[in-house]
Amino acid sequence: MHKKILAALLLTLALGGFLSASEGMARFPFFGSKYQGLQAENGLVKLPLPEINDGKVHYYSLAAQGRTINFFVIRSNDGVIRAAFDACDVCFSERKGYSQNGDYMICNNCGQAFHSSRINVVKGGCNPAPLRRTTQGQHLIIAVADILAGSRYF
Repeated sequence: MHKKILAALLLTLALGGFLSASEGMARFPFFGSKYQGLQAENGLVKLPLPEINDGKVHYYSLAAQGRTINFFVIRSNDGVIRAAFDACDVCFSERKGYSQNGDYMICNNCGQAFHSSRINVVKGGCNPAPLRRTTQGQHLIIAVADILAGSRYF
């Protein structure tokens, strides 16, 4: 009997580890999240450029007005820091977002690939919904009002 309980416990722990390491972990918040929660200051979110200037996707969330809004930031291979909601006009209701594959962001719902240099340039359809951003000194600045404009996706 004890062996069955131990086996069930080990299976549960292994499943939890798999889900927390997977790209879909945002769908299972009790196992962890790919999103780093942010705090706004004076209506702005500030992200240090040295932390996001590595060509890898960085996922963030902001809780405001009763919603949690998810977005990502990536430096494309042309050196531009880009930001988009982790959703699109087509697949947002599935709440699966995007994952990175080299220079491409892949829709986790339909599998379409979008070159990172086109984020914030092309919008609509299954393209990552653009998020307005600016840089000031060593920070990427995103206005909370711009983040809240994407609340319909979440």
